[in-house]
Formats: sequence, structure tokens, C-alpha cells
Amino acid sequence: MSIPILKTTAPKAKYTDESKLGFGRVFTDHMFICNYEDGRGWHDARIVPYQPFSIDPASPVLHYSLEVFEGLKAYHYENGDVGLFRPELNCARLNRSAERMCLPPIGADLQLEAIETLVDLERDWVPHSSGTTLYIRPSMIGDGNRLGINKAQRHIFYIICSPSGSFYPNGIQPLRIYIEDAYVRAVAGGTGCVKTGGNYASSLLAAMNAKEKGFDQVLWLDGRENRYIEEVGAMNVMFVINGVLTTPAINGSILDGITRMSVLELAESIGMPACERAISIDELFAAYRSGALTEAFGTGTAAVVSPIGEMEFKGETIRLGETIGPVARVMYDTLTGIQTGRIPDERGWTRVVPRLQP
Repeated sequence: MSIPILKTTAPKAKYTDESKLGFGRVFTDHMFICNYEDGRGWHDARIVPYQPFSIDPASPVLHYSLEVFEGLKAYHYENGDVGLFRPELNCARLNRSAERMCLPPIGADLQLEAIETLVDLERDWVPHSSGTTLYIRPSMIGDGNRLGINKAQRHIFYIICSPSGSFYPNGIQPLRIYIEDAYVRAVAGGTGCVKTGGNYASSLLAAMNAKEKGFDQVLWLDGRENRYIEEVGAMNVMFVINGVLTTPAINGSILDGITRMSVLELAESIGMPACERAISIDELFAAYRSGALTEAFGTGTAAVVSPIGEMEFKGETIRLGETIGPVARVMYDTLTGIQTGRIPDERGWTRVVPRLQP
């Protein structure tokens, strides 16, 4: 299909200093919107000037958090092209999230066309400096005008874009992590495996408490036994134990991260042993005391790879160093190289945004 475009008549002034972009503060001129109604399906796909929504105060997204979202990036290549990294996986995951939250699936072809058409229209917004990207946020919300815990009457799928600064403007600095022992993020059978806003809202208090204690993020343990490692902040987590890249297995309460998957596939391609399994906090500290634990890092869209330098749990501390470890460095350099076109993509992970605008 061809997505109609209504261009803004009042384009925003572009940023002049990419080092001050930050994250999620600046938004581009346009957005994609598509509506859904029972019996009609998805309809009226369009790109319009960036603008507020008008929704009913009884809209279920406001009362029951009927929403899901995704996050991916567009990268500026040295040859002037703009590329995406494995966007089809984001489209598939959005539909898995939608199914869990009783929202209607939206075709992957339409999602991809919407992303590419919008990014092509906004390609002048893609920053050029090292580490900068155009962040893309597809979202789906339940709309309507009826209270009561039910499926929504209507739905809105939309995409906004935000030029974002480097996650490491001053170089890669290992994180200090507080291992949470009072609150839990998710339980198997809940919504921890989907990207929905409630997961993040419920994590804020623990994150704020950790920051007050001087830590950067929280490492979550499982919600049943408060014993097994799950995620760190908004990222998956990985450890190098006895030379094996080890990460918690996807168990229904952990997000199936695309960067996580990519790191595991890279490990296989370079001959590094990797495994997905349950990792208890007791095992982690025992591995540290014995010298078997040599690295820890988070993986996610925003930072790609975030090395962990220190972890604290009930007064006991793991210290892994003040610089990024060799495994994390290889993964970060390789992934960012592929994402930005500096390293040849031999796996078909990247997708060059076609030039559709005259």
C-alpha cells in the first residue's frame, strides 16, 4: 500500500549541537497513525504532522494500561544511507505483546512500511555524530469510551521518532548495580515478557531507591523465590562464567531482547560458548569468589552493551573493574559496527531505508 502523507506547514528548527540531544527530548516533524475498529480492522494509515491525541477520558489505556510499545533505531551510514537493525523482529515482538494484552495484531508488512516511510520522510533528522541515532517508538493503545475491564472498543497504532544523543558521550563507563531484594519486576505467567508500560512504571520506585544509594540501575530477581537473576534495569543481563557467556533463560517473565539474541548469535559465530539457563544469586557470588566470574554486562536497544563494574546484594559486593571487559567490548564494537554500516553485514540483519520521497 501507499501511505498518504500530510506534510507539516511549520517544520521545527533542527538541533545544532548533537552532543546535547539526550534521549526522548526532541521529536521530529511527523508521526504515523493507523486506527482499528472491531468489524473493520486496521484502517486509515497515514502520516501527519506531529501532534497531540484527542481521546476520551474513559479511554481504557488511561484506566487499565491497555498498551504496548517497541523501540528501535535508525542509523546514519557514512555513504549517506539510513539503515535499520533487524526491524522485523520488533514487528513480530509487538504482535506478541499485543496478543498478551488483548490488543489486535497489526501486519508486519504494514509496520515495516510505516517505519520506512516515516524514517525516509524524516531522514534529515537522523543525527550524524558517533553514537547518535534516530530512536523510533511504535506504540499501540486501547481507545474507547467505556469503563470496565474488557477489551478496548477501538485501538490506535502510532509511531513517533526522536533524534537521540550518544548513550556514552564521555566513553563507556561500567555501571554500579543494586540487586533488589524487596521488590520484584515480574512473575512467570504475568506480563514481564512483553513490552508494556506497566512493567516499567512498577520498576520506578526500586530504581529511584537504588539511585539514592549511589547505584545506576537495579538487577531484578525472580518474583517467586527472589533467588534467580532476571533482568537489569530495562536490559537483559549476561555474565562470563568460566569462559562461558551465560544469560538467564527466557522463562515467561524476561523480555526476549533483540540485542540479547544478537549477542548470543555473535558468540556462536566467533566460537565462544554460550548458554541460557537459570542463574541463582548464590551461584553468581560463589563464581565471583572463586574467580570464575570475569565479566557482566547488560544488553538492550538504548545502550547496546552496558558493562557492569560493581554489584551489591545484602551488604556483599562484586567488583569487576572500572573498564569494559574484553567480551563486552567485542560485542559492542561488532554490533555497533554492523548497525552503522562500518562492518559488513554478513547475516542480513540490516535494512537500508529506501528513498521514497521526491
